[in-house]
Amino acid sequence: MLGYWRITHMDQWDAAYVDSVVPGFFEFSPDGRGRFQFGTVSGDLDCRVKVSGGSIELAFTWEGQNDNDPGSGRGTAVLHGDEIRGHIFIHDSDDSAFTATRSLPTASKRLHRSF
Repeated sequence: MLGYWRITHMDQWDAAYVDSVVPGFFEFSPDGRGRFQFGTVSGDLDCRVKVSGGSIELAFTWEGQNDNDPGSGRGTAVLHGDEIRGHIFIHDSDDSAFTATRSLPTASKRLHRSF
């Protein structure tokens, strides 16, 4: 699951919002860290990988921002062939299922920051 994953679908938000600042993505690093952004929600990830019955599952917590406010939450992702399917939760706010496919990072891959 290492690398850059382009968000292709979210149940809670349409593609126009997901890609409104940068193309929505998750990125997972070998050191158990990562980052993500969709719309104006972005953050750094702390990831844990579990292999169970041949299935690769990733659980993460995140900290960053939700619109212009500090944000945090948690989520999960499971590898299904060449895509990941998961769910992200924003603490005390929305949550959404998502699907993402492996991709190359875009040149405009900058996290939304209000400072």
